[in-house]
Amino acid sequence: MIDGRQTWSGPRTVPRHRHPEAYAALILAGGYEESGTHGRYHVRAGQVLLHRPFDAHVNRFPSGGAHILNIKLRTSPSFGSGRIGDPDAIVRLAETDLAAAEQELQAQLRPDAGHPLDWPDVLARDLLADPQLRLEAWAARHRLTTETLSRGFGKVFCTSPRTFRAEVRALRALGLIAESSTPLVAIASQTGFADQAHMTRAVRQLTGQPPGEWRGVNSVQDVRARRRL
Repeated sequence: MIDGRQTWSGPRTVPRHRHPEAYAALILAGGYEESGTHGRYHVRAGQVLLHRPFDAHVNRFPSGGAHILNIKLRTSPSFGSGRIGDPDAIVRLAETDLAAAEQELQAQLRPDAGHPLDWPDVLARDLLADPQLRLEAWAARHRLTTETLSRGFGKVFCTSPRTFRAEVRALRALGLIAESSTPLVAIASQTGFADQAHMTRAVRQLTGQPPGEWRGVNSVQDVRARRRL
């Protein structure tokens, strides 16, 4: 993902994908639907979608398309959608100084709660809250068959509930690895993995790096980022 403006024409669906960097997508004009690891959002001009490193998402653009400004974030966001009051100020700064544009975006940004639209959105919300959620029990509680659960969730999020759950767990571990000095074996236990080896496989599959290497690289990047503040 590269900082800068993007224009997407529609109707068009961008298949499920992920970026290794945290970034914000500021919608300048138009709008679209994004279904990703934070849930599903319908966004319009003035809203911001926030992405943690390696969040996966699929984008669906209507016929009017959308115009977007992407800005890299030095820290991983704690929520998925926000709103700002003066997009033009950020656009002007981004033309000459992307770091200053990021600071202005962070200063203006206010959380914008997502609204569940249907049971797949509710399931995504519940999996985000508890990545150890038992899918069979959830389906029975909502009077759905496991086949309906898998098919309906996949239609919205372009992945299965089990894969979504596994990615949420891996992303939660990834955040703790990068942001703390907690021993890896303890993080594996906290995030619901069978053991450290299980967590290592999941993190490597997500990032291409084992947890220790990911922690080392991101610790260096965090220090450099703090020095620029």
